[in-house]
Amino acid sequence: MIKMNHDYQYTPKNGFSKWLDKRLPLMRFADENLLSFPTPKNLNYFYTFGFILTMCLVTQIITGIVLAMHYVPNTLLAFDSIEHIMRDVNYGWLIRYTHSNGASMFFLAVFIHMFRGLYYGSYKEPREIIWILGVVIFLLMIITGFMGYVLPWGQMSFWGATVITNLVATIPVIGEPVLTLLLGGYSVDNPTLNRFFSLHYLLPFVIFGVVILHIWALHVTGNNNPTGIEVKDSKDTISFHPYYTVKDLFAYIVFLLMFCYFIFYNPNILGHPDNYIEADPMLTPAHIVPEWYLLPFYAILRAVPDKLMGVLLMFGSIVVLFFLPWLDTMKVKSARYRPLYKIFFLLFVVSCLLLGYLGAKAPEGIYLFLSRVSTIYYFAFFLVIMPVLSRIEKPLPMPIGISNSALDNSVYDSGDGIASGAPSYAMDSVNRH
Repeated sequence: MIKMNHDYQYTPKNGFSKWLDKRLPLMRFADENLLSFPTPKNLNYFYTFGFILTMCLVTQIITGIVLAMHYVPNTLLAFDSIEHIMRDVNYGWLIRYTHSNGASMFFLAVFIHMFRGLYYGSYKEPREIIWILGVVIFLLMIITGFMGYVLPWGQMSFWGATVITNLVATIPVIGEPVLTLLLGGYSVDNPTLNRFFSLHYLLPFVIFGVVILHIWALHVTGNNNPTGIEVKDSKDTISFHPYYTVKDLFAYIVFLLMFCYFIFYNPNILGHPDNYIEADPMLTPAHIVPEWYLLPFYAILRAVPDKLMGVLLMFGSIVVLFFLPWLDTMKVKSARYRPLYKIFFLLFVVSCLLLGYLGAKAPEGIYLFLSRVSTIYYFAFFLVIMPVLSRIEKPLPMPIGISNSALDNSVYDSGDGIASGAPSYAMDSVNRH
């Protein structure tokens, strides 16, 4: 646990706050764990996405509750209820577009947040639990997003649900019973829509609970930082407020401007036009695709001809993230000081973006070939490249501390804990951290 960066202690300022503090110290808790929380002084704007994600979740919950007041989870009425929301409910179009585009903004922010964690080594000791809880949140987001995609009951909603749920049947022994339980019958129909609506409404509150655990775990170990060097003393930290509250707020406003562009100027660009056609079980669309944020996993699913193997790879692409803290055993956290890892990481980002592009294409010809290459590299990055680099890569010289990194890059750890002006490799010092 990191220590406070000063000898500060919360002191109630008036009679009411003193009375409350003795009985329910909410203000003390907020002040010591939020406002005055010691935070590394060198965090960049990539670290603002934690706050952005929290605001995205709150936005989704609020707009989702309002939409649920008007939505009808019935196959005969669901599509019309969406049109009713858009046309007849006061500002219904705004609430619906905020919610639908908010899902895309949520996933965009979480992808950046996770890539940042991969680049700066935020999954390494002592932050393994923070990373694992983050992956749990990501998995719950995927499930919630998929179920929300079904609710408008358009063509893509119906056929997307049909294709994805039928994948469960490929699981040996338990596949068919689980599929029947999930669908509430033998095909995607009214019981399925009711189940998906109930779960889609419930899961954001589960996500919120896991987010609280995620933040709690973060406050136990403290933030990682771009250098990957652990906090040594109070000179390496500053209070979260006002420094990072202002920085987070500014980043969120910039993010909100982009969000507003999609809501007010291009609300349907991230969706599929076929979802404005009511679901028809007798008419199959030419191309069945999920929402854009699920396309990388869809590309992995279709990269192999065997259906069961495709399902295992798709789920495996998320499961492997849980084991990341033990696959990369390099003591140096940040890619700033790992030149080889930095190259392979950039290739990994390219492969993920390519999988997203290929997921929207027909699985044939060059698209299928590239999907297979990208899938191979995705898993190789975690299962081969990371463990090998942990053993063979020689890191660059590292600063002796966060303050030296931020103020004077000429000061390095010489390996024996003594600061010097000449660069030297700092593996012994890193092990001590």
